[in-house]
Amino acid sequence: MGNRRGINVEIWDHPIFKKMSVEERTFYLYLLTNRHATGIGIYHIVRKLIAFELGVSIDSSQALLDRFSLEYELIRYNRETREVAIKDWGKFVQLNGGKRVMLSELKEVGDHSLIPFVSESIAKPKIRSLYDSFCTQEQGIT
Repeated sequence: MGNRRGINVEIWDHPIFKKMSVEERTFYLYLLTNRHATGIGIYHIVRKLIAFELGVSIDSSQALLDRFSLEYELIRYNRETREVAIKDWGKFVQLNGGKRVMLSELKEVGDHSLIPFVSESIAKPKIRSLYDSFCTQEQGIT
């Protein structure tokens, strides 16, 4: 049995999701549920792998990354660290990794500016404070 990730069905009512094409919806659901995703909404992935797993060209995967970053502002992709951060991760994915697992995954993030980008949309105060405290520790603020 593999990993399971619950998706909030309210995603179908999200105004931006309603505007998306079938290809864009597939891409967004892929970002939320692929086997490379972590429990924190930030993970390493390369364009070539996205293209391969979705069955699209590398140019198409780049165009989707750009559209979701620039037009929809739902993700950030750092080409240097090859990390994607999903803004509404906390709204649409069931967060159940536990504090230790989440801290471990937060420590693996190469581009720390991605952490507050994801934490902004986390509704649960305990989980949001975990992200925020990690950012504070990383900046040397106590």
